[in-house]
Amino acid sequence: MTIYTTDRLTVRMWTDSPADVKRLDDIMSREEVTRWLPGAVPPAADLVPRYRAHSEPDPTLGVWAIEERESGVVAGTILLKRLPNGDDEVEVGWHLHPDMWGRGYATEAARGALERAWAAGIGEVYALTFPDNHPSQAVCRRIGMSHIGQTDRWYGVQAELFRVERAL
Repeated sequence: MTIYTTDRLTVRMWTDSPADVKRLDDIMSREEVTRWLPGAVPPAADLVPRYRAHSEPDPTLGVWAIEERESGVVAGTILLKRLPNGDDEVEVGWHLHPDMWGRGYATEAARGALERAWAAGIGEVYALTFPDNHPSQAVCRRIGMSHIGQTDRWYGVQAELFRVERAL
């Protein structure tokens, strides 16, 4: 199921297909990806249902596959989900396969996620990065986010906090 498209990407639900599970496993088994994630990463077969569950009860939100439109190759994951504190704060984030880095896909997918948030009436969106994750911080800046400072509020690890508000 397609969630949204951009010039070069289709953002869609993750499926239980062997191809999706294999690609997600390839992404999430790479140290250069997981070093930026707090905690252990479960097997891909367990992640797919968790990712789909983020779209229930609010289909505006989710954790979705980023697919190159031309090739059909899954580049990674884009997320637009509530932060884990029970409030209404929403986070945008991305995890791309290293063979897809440097193509602007994180920026393009994140811009699409923000457009989705704004269309749903969400007023502000946050992003969290590890302090030394300079590439993701650059994506935050490219999508118009402002650096707020450091926090350990949501995931129990020190993170750089970024925020963007919907333009009125």
